[in-house]
Amino acid sequence: MTASAPGPVEAQFRASVTRFAGPARAVAATVVGVFGVVATPGGALPLAFGLLGLSLAADVFGGSFALVAVRAGAVAVCQPWITSVPGEASLWAVNVLTITAITWQWEHSPRLTGPVLVALLALGTAFGGEDWLPVALRVVVESVLARVAFVLLIRSTARTDAVRAEQAALEQAAALDRDRRRREREYLALLHDTASATFLAVASGTAADRASVAGYAARDLAILTAPDRSADTPVDVEAGLRKVLTGRALPVSAVWEPVPLVPAAAALALVRAAEEALRNAERHSGADSVAVRLFPVPGGVAVTITDTGVGFDPSCVPAARRGVRGSVVERMSAAGGTAEVRSAPGEGTTVTLRWSRG
Repeated sequence: MTASAPGPVEAQFRASVTRFAGPARAVAATVVGVFGVVATPGGALPLAFGLLGLSLAADVFGGSFALVAVRAGAVAVCQPWITSVPGEASLWAVNVLTITAITWQWEHSPRLTGPVLVALLALGTAFGGEDWLPVALRVVVESVLARVAFVLLIRSTARTDAVRAEQAALEQAAALDRDRRRREREYLALLHDTASATFLAVASGTAADRASVAGYAARDLAILTAPDRSADTPVDVEAGLRKVLTGRALPVSAVWEPVPLVPAAAALALVRAAEEALRNAERHSGADSVAVRLFPVPGGVAVTITDTGVGFDPSCVPAARRGVRGSVVERMSAAGGTAEVRSAPGEGTTVTLRWSRG
């Protein structure tokens, strides 16, 4: 069974440990070697300097596993000559082997380091005397503890990777759900603006002619099944609004101020929300006319649709009525804009649509 690749946190931790272990071992081995030379009897100084040179060479050539093992073995074998107290273990050999054993646990598998450490401990015991028996036990214990600590840290980083992956999956699922809900709201708003309007026209007798009804239905079907277009293409929102104002049931007085181009998605939301506001004014306001104004705002555009009709209380609109909430407010919010509906009984209604770049 193939092991799964480590996650980013675990991989970074392993890389950091690998970079740290070699230099740390080199510095410690060099310091120990210098003190070992100082403690070496005068007659064995040439051998001590030779061992120090070997130690430096092992680090200069990248601190490979083989060279590091040779260095520890050489110091262990030379104990009878470099120890300051004849018959006792050399602190140089003890410290070099301890440093090597611990740092190896961070770099290599126990399957590789275990047999080599056993061989090095055997050399140390053979050339260092009985004092090496407790030393060997201590090295084994320290190696095991170093390995256990390393494994625990690896597992901790793996758990961190798992938590991060789960969090990313949850965030992605949430983003997909938000997008799905946005598309649902947009589709419901579009359905309200097209098919629902056609049904209402038929029910009220406004469109009794079969050819007209067929034309409305064909238009609605084309809109509802049209493929998505680029949402980033800059377009002129005024052109869309002018088309919407044509042939309205109520007379429309319009004021057009120069405005910048806006992304197609924002323009579509503005035009459709304005159309729904106009349709509501025609159906419910009882006004004789409606005023529309297009004007610039910092970073974008705004549209107001105002009537002097009977007005209403926006807080009393039932949740099932999607005209204002779905086709105006939620549509503008989904496009990154805002919609404000100000009205009161007997005081008319003003709908303000705004979109600006964040």
